[in-house]
Amino acid sequence: MKHELRVEDDEDGLTLAALVRGRLGADGVEVTWSRARGLVTRGKVSVDGVVVLDAAARVKRRQKVVVDEQAKVLKPESAATIVFEDAHVVVIDKPSGISSVPYDKREQGTAMDAIRSAWRHAGRKATQTPLLVVHRIDKETSGLLSFAKTKLAERELQALFRAHDVERTYLCVAHGRMEDRRIESNLVEDRGDGIRGSTRRVGQGKRAVTHVRAVEEMPTVTLCEVKLETGKTHQIRIHLAEAGHPIVGEKVYIRDFTKKGGELLPSHRLLLHAATLGFVHPVTGGKVQLSSPLPPDFTSELSQLRRRRGK
Repeated sequence: MKHELRVEDDEDGLTLAALVRGRLGADGVEVTWSRARGLVTRGKVSVDGVVVLDAAARVKRRQKVVVDEQAKVLKPESAATIVFEDAHVVVIDKPSGISSVPYDKREQGTAMDAIRSAWRHAGRKATQTPLLVVHRIDKETSGLLSFAKTKLAERELQALFRAHDVERTYLCVAHGRMEDRRIESNLVEDRGDGIRGSTRRVGQGKRAVTHVRAVEEMPTVTLCEVKLETGKTHQIRIHLAEAGHPIVGEKVYIRDFTKKGGELLPSHRLLLHAATLGFVHPVTGGKVQLSSPLPPDFTSELSQLRRRRGK
Protein backbone atom coordinates (compact mmCIF):
# COMPACT_ATOMS: atom_id res chain seq x y z
CA MET A 1 0.00 0.00 0.00
CA LYS A 2 1.20 3.50 -0.83
CA HIS A 3 0.37 6.57 1.26
CA GLU A 4 0.97 10.06 -0.16
CA LEU A 5 1.10 12.73 2.54
CA ARG A 6 1.55 16.50 2.57
CA VAL A 7 3.08 17.94 5.75
CA GLU A 8 0.58 20.29 7.41
CA ASP A 9 1.47 23.49 9.25
CA ASP A 10 0.97 21.90 12.67
CA GLU A 11 3.26 19.00 11.68
CA ASP A 12 6.21 21.26 10.85
CA GLY A 13 9.30 20.05 12.75
CA LEU A 14 8.03 16.55 13.53
CA THR A 15 10.43 13.67 13.09
CA LEU A 16 9.77 11.55 10.03
CA ALA A 17 8.89 8.57 12.24
CA ALA A 18 6.39 10.65 14.23
CA LEU A 19 4.74 11.90 11.04
CA VAL A 20 4.45 8.39 9.60
CA ARG A 21 3.06 6.97 12.82
CA GLY A 22 0.55 9.76 13.30
CA ARG A 23 -0.75 9.98 9.74
CA LEU A 24 -0.96 6.24 9.09
CA GLY A 25 -2.62 5.82 12.46
CA ALA A 26 -5.19 8.47 11.52
CA ASP A 27 -6.07 6.32 8.49
CA GLY A 28 -7.06 3.48 10.78
CA VAL A 29 -3.79 1.57 10.48
CA GLU A 30 -2.21 0.54 13.78
CA VAL A 31 1.39 1.77 13.67
CA THR A 32 3.81 1.26 16.54
CA TRP A 33 6.91 3.39 16.99
CA SER A 34 9.13 0.49 16.00
CA ARG A 35 7.14 -0.08 12.81
CA ALA A 36 7.20 3.63 11.91
CA ARG A 37 10.96 3.79 12.40
CA GLY A 38 11.38 0.54 10.47
CA LEU A 39 9.46 1.89 7.47
CA VAL A 40 11.94 4.76 7.31
CA THR A 41 15.18 2.90 7.95
CA ARG A 42 14.29 0.19 5.40
CA GLY A 43 13.86 2.72 2.60
CA LYS A 44 10.06 2.74 2.41
CA VAL A 45 9.68 6.51 2.90
CA SER A 46 10.65 9.38 0.61
CA VAL A 47 10.46 13.13 1.15
CA ASP A 48 10.08 15.32 -1.93
CA GLY A 49 11.20 12.40 -4.06
CA VAL A 50 14.33 11.53 -2.01
CA VAL A 51 14.45 8.32 0.04
CA VAL A 52 15.29 9.25 3.64
CA LEU A 53 16.71 6.60 5.96
CA ASP A 54 16.94 8.75 9.11
CA ALA A 55 13.82 8.27 11.23
CA ALA A 56 14.81 11.32 13.31
CA ALA A 57 14.97 13.65 10.29
CA ARG A 58 12.68 16.67 10.70
CA VAL A 59 9.98 17.42 8.15
CA LYS A 60 8.93 20.87 6.98
CA ARG A 61 5.49 22.19 6.11
CA ARG A 62 4.27 21.48 2.58
CA GLN A 63 6.82 18.74 1.94
CA LYS A 64 5.47 15.66 0.13
CA VAL A 65 6.03 12.40 2.00
CA VAL A 66 5.36 9.07 0.34
CA VAL A 67 5.17 5.84 2.34
CA ASP A 68 5.40 2.87 -0.03
CA GLU A 69 5.15 -0.36 1.93
CA GLN A 70 5.85 -2.36 -1.24
CA ALA A 71 9.12 -0.56 -2.01
CA LYS A 72 12.24 -2.69 -2.13
CA VAL A 73 14.03 -2.80 1.21
CA LEU A 74 17.05 -0.51 1.01
CA LYS A 75 19.96 -1.41 3.24
CA PRO A 76 22.37 1.51 3.65
CA GLU A 77 25.42 -0.73 3.53
CA SER A 78 24.37 -2.09 0.14
CA ALA A 79 25.06 1.34 -1.34
CA ALA A 80 28.62 1.42 0.00
CA THR A 81 31.44 0.80 -2.46
CA ILE A 82 34.98 -0.44 -1.99
CA VAL A 83 37.17 1.99 -3.95
CA PHE A 84 40.62 0.61 -3.05
CA GLU A 85 41.81 -2.69 -1.65
CA ASP A 86 44.98 -4.73 -1.45
CA ALA A 87 46.42 -7.17 1.07
CA HIS A 88 46.95 -4.43 3.67
CA VAL A 89 44.40 -1.63 3.20
CA VAL A 90 40.76 -1.25 2.21
CA VAL A 91 39.01 2.07 1.53
CA ILE A 92 35.24 2.40 1.31
CA ASP A 93 33.00 5.15 -0.06
CA LYS A 94 30.57 5.35 2.87
CA PRO A 95 27.03 6.68 2.45
CA SER A 96 25.53 9.06 4.97
CA GLY A 97 23.51 7.33 7.67
CA ILE A 98 25.80 4.46 8.64
CA SER A 99 28.39 4.45 11.41
CA SER A 100 32.07 3.94 10.68
CA VAL A 101 32.30 1.34 13.44
CA PRO A 102 29.74 -0.16 15.83
CA TYR A 103 29.33 1.82 19.04
CA ASP A 104 28.04 -1.24 20.85
CA LYS A 105 28.02 -4.95 20.06
CA ARG A 106 24.39 -4.87 18.90
CA GLU A 107 24.79 -2.17 16.24
CA GLN A 108 24.59 -3.52 12.71
CA GLY A 109 24.77 -1.94 9.26
CA THR A 110 28.09 -0.16 9.88
CA ALA A 111 30.82 0.54 7.34
CA MET A 112 32.60 -2.59 8.57
CA ASP A 113 29.47 -4.60 7.80
CA ALA A 114 29.39 -2.98 4.36
CA ILE A 115 32.88 -4.20 3.57
CA ARG A 116 32.13 -7.72 4.69
CA SER A 117 28.87 -7.65 2.72
CA ALA A 118 30.82 -6.67 -0.41
CA TRP A 119 33.28 -9.49 0.22
CA ARG A 120 30.48 -12.02 0.59
CA HIS A 121 28.85 -10.74 -2.60
CA ALA A 122 32.16 -11.34 -4.41
CA GLY A 123 32.25 -14.92 -3.13
CA ARG A 124 34.96 -14.27 -0.56
CA LYS A 125 35.03 -15.38 3.06
CA ALA A 126 34.04 -12.29 4.97
CA THR A 127 35.10 -13.12 8.52
CA GLN A 128 38.65 -14.39 8.13
CA THR A 129 40.23 -10.99 7.35
CA PRO A 130 40.46 -8.49 10.21
CA LEU A 131 39.27 -4.91 9.82
CA LEU A 132 41.37 -2.60 11.98
CA VAL A 133 40.26 0.98 12.66
CA VAL A 134 42.68 3.78 11.71
CA HIS A 135 40.27 6.73 11.52
CA ARG A 136 36.55 7.50 11.49
CA ILE A 137 34.09 9.86 9.82
CA ASP A 138 30.76 10.83 11.36
CA LYS A 139 27.69 8.68 10.80
CA GLU A 140 25.99 11.62 9.06
CA THR A 141 29.02 12.29 6.82
CA SER A 142 29.50 10.46 3.52
CA GLY A 143 32.72 9.70 1.69
CA LEU A 144 36.08 8.00 1.93
CA LEU A 145 36.94 5.89 4.96
CA SER A 146 39.93 3.55 5.34
CA PHE A 147 40.62 0.42 7.36
CA ALA A 148 43.77 -1.65 7.81
CA LYS A 149 43.77 -5.38 7.18
CA THR A 150 47.10 -6.17 8.86
CA LYS A 151 48.76 -5.07 12.09
CA LEU A 152 51.64 -3.51 10.14
CA ALA A 153 49.25 -1.39 8.08
CA GLU A 154 47.29 -0.43 11.20
CA ARG A 155 50.42 0.77 13.00
CA GLU A 156 51.78 2.73 10.05
CA LEU A 157 48.47 4.31 9.03
CA GLN A 158 47.71 5.38 12.59
CA ALA A 159 51.15 7.01 12.71
CA LEU A 160 50.39 8.90 9.48
CA PHE A 161 47.11 10.21 10.88
CA ARG A 162 48.76 11.22 14.17
CA ALA A 163 51.47 13.11 12.27
CA HIS A 164 48.83 14.78 10.04
CA ASP A 165 50.53 13.30 6.97
CA VAL A 166 47.25 12.21 5.37
CA GLU A 167 45.61 14.46 2.79
CA ARG A 168 41.89 14.86 3.43
CA THR A 169 39.56 17.21 1.59
CA TYR A 170 35.88 17.62 2.38
CA LEU A 171 33.03 19.36 0.59
CA CYS A 172 30.28 20.93 2.66
CA VAL A 173 27.46 23.45 2.43
CA ALA A 174 27.56 26.16 5.09
CA HIS A 175 24.82 28.57 6.07
CA GLY A 176 25.35 32.13 4.86
CA ARG A 177 28.26 33.67 3.00
CA MET A 178 31.47 31.90 3.97
CA GLU A 179 34.78 33.43 2.94
CA ASP A 180 38.18 31.76 2.59
CA ARG A 181 39.77 31.44 5.99
CA ARG A 182 41.99 29.45 8.33
CA ILE A 183 40.38 28.45 11.63
CA GLU A 184 42.47 27.40 14.62
CA SER A 185 41.31 26.65 18.14
CA ASN A 186 41.76 24.22 21.01
CA LEU A 187 38.89 21.75 21.19
CA VAL A 188 37.50 20.21 24.38
CA GLU A 189 34.87 17.51 24.86
CA ASP A 190 32.65 19.89 26.86
CA ARG A 191 32.92 23.63 26.36
CA GLY A 192 30.65 24.19 29.37
CA ASP A 193 27.21 23.51 27.92
CA GLY A 194 27.46 19.77 27.37
CA ILE A 195 28.78 19.72 23.80
CA ARG A 196 32.21 19.72 22.17
CA GLY A 197 33.69 23.05 21.27
CA SER A 198 36.59 25.47 21.52
CA THR A 199 38.12 26.79 24.72
CA ARG A 200 40.25 29.82 25.50
CA ARG A 201 41.55 28.33 28.73
CA VAL A 202 45.31 28.10 28.61
CA GLY A 203 46.67 24.57 28.61
CA GLN A 204 43.34 22.91 27.86
CA GLY A 205 42.02 21.23 24.74
CA LYS A 206 43.64 19.81 21.63
CA ARG A 207 44.90 22.02 18.80
CA ALA A 208 42.71 21.88 15.70
CA VAL A 209 43.31 23.66 12.38
CA THR A 210 40.83 23.82 9.49
CA HIS A 211 41.34 25.50 6.09
CA VAL A 212 38.17 26.66 4.31
CA ARG A 213 37.85 27.77 0.68
CA ALA A 214 34.59 29.11 -0.75
CA VAL A 215 33.77 27.24 -3.97
CA GLU A 216 30.30 28.53 -4.87
CA GLU A 217 28.12 31.25 -3.36
CA MET A 218 24.37 30.70 -3.46
CA PRO A 219 21.52 32.90 -2.23
CA THR A 220 21.57 31.58 1.34
CA VAL A 221 24.53 29.18 1.57
CA THR A 222 28.11 28.58 0.41
CA LEU A 223 29.56 25.40 -1.02
CA CYS A 224 32.99 25.03 0.60
CA GLU A 225 36.10 22.93 0.18
CA VAL A 226 37.62 22.13 3.56
CA LYS A 227 41.07 20.72 4.22
CA LEU A 228 42.04 19.29 7.58
CA GLU A 229 45.45 20.12 8.97
CA THR A 230 44.50 18.17 12.09
CA GLY A 231 41.69 15.68 12.55
CA LYS A 232 39.70 15.96 15.75
CA THR A 233 36.19 14.66 16.44
CA HIS A 234 33.56 16.85 14.70
CA GLN A 235 36.30 19.39 13.91
CA ILE A 236 34.79 20.78 10.71
CA ARG A 237 31.28 20.90 12.14
CA ILE A 238 32.44 22.72 15.26
CA HIS A 239 34.71 25.21 13.51
CA LEU A 240 32.13 26.26 10.94
CA ALA A 241 29.37 26.50 13.55
CA GLU A 242 31.52 28.62 15.85
CA ALA A 243 32.38 30.84 12.88
CA GLY A 244 28.64 31.52 12.48
CA HIS A 245 28.18 29.21 9.49
CA PRO A 246 26.93 25.79 10.63
CA ILE A 247 26.76 23.10 8.00
CA VAL A 248 23.31 22.62 6.46
CA GLY A 249 21.71 19.60 8.11
CA GLU A 250 23.61 20.13 11.38
CA LYS A 251 21.63 19.06 14.45
CA VAL A 252 24.13 19.42 17.30
CA TYR A 253 26.23 22.56 16.88
CA ILE A 254 23.42 25.01 16.24
CA ARG A 255 22.70 26.67 19.58
CA ASP A 256 24.79 29.80 19.02
CA PHE A 257 23.41 30.23 15.50
CA THR A 258 19.74 29.97 16.45
CA LYS A 259 20.20 32.18 19.53
CA LYS A 260 21.34 34.94 17.20
CA GLY A 261 18.24 34.53 15.05
CA GLY A 262 19.73 32.37 12.33
CA GLU A 263 17.37 30.27 10.23
CA LEU A 264 18.35 26.62 9.84
CA LEU A 265 17.65 25.47 6.31
CA PRO A 266 15.94 22.08 5.89
CA SER A 267 17.99 19.09 4.76
CA HIS A 268 17.48 15.34 4.88
CA ARG A 269 21.15 14.81 5.71
CA LEU A 270 24.27 16.61 6.91
CA LEU A 271 25.83 18.21 3.83
CA LEU A 272 29.39 17.13 4.58
CA HIS A 273 31.30 14.74 2.30
CA ALA A 274 34.82 13.30 2.57
CA ALA A 275 35.81 13.88 -1.06
CA THR A 276 39.52 13.01 -1.22
CA LEU A 277 41.93 10.80 0.70
CA GLY A 278 45.64 10.62 0.00
CA PHE A 279 48.37 8.79 1.87
CA VAL A 280 51.66 6.95 1.45
CA HIS A 281 50.95 3.22 1.38
CA PRO A 282 52.06 1.79 4.74
CA VAL A 283 53.83 -1.19 3.15
CA THR A 284 54.71 -0.46 -0.49
CA GLY A 285 55.56 3.22 0.03
CA GLY A 286 53.57 4.15 -3.07
CA LYS A 287 51.19 7.12 -3.18
CA VAL A 288 47.49 6.29 -2.84
CA GLN A 289 45.25 9.12 -4.05
CA LEU A 290 41.48 8.60 -4.05
CA SER A 291 38.46 10.77 -4.74
CA SER A 292 34.71 10.39 -4.27
CA PRO A 293 32.05 12.35 -6.20
CA LEU A 294 29.17 13.93 -4.33
CA PRO A 295 26.44 11.29 -3.81
CA PRO A 296 22.89 11.73 -5.16
CA ASP A 297 21.33 12.56 -1.78
CA PHE A 298 23.85 15.41 -1.42
CA THR A 299 23.46 16.75 -4.97
CA SER A 300 19.67 16.63 -4.66
CA GLU A 301 19.79 18.88 -1.60
CA LEU A 302 22.35 21.11 -3.31
CA SER A 303 20.10 21.57 -6.34
CA GLN A 304 17.23 22.70 -4.12
CA LEU A 305 19.50 25.18 -2.33
CA ARG A 306 20.67 26.62 -5.65
CA ARG A 307 17.03 27.32 -6.53
CA ARG A 308 16.23 28.84 -3.16
CA ARG A 309 15.80 32.61 -3.11
CA GLY A 310 17.55 34.70 -0.50
CA LYS A 311 15.58 36.94 1.79
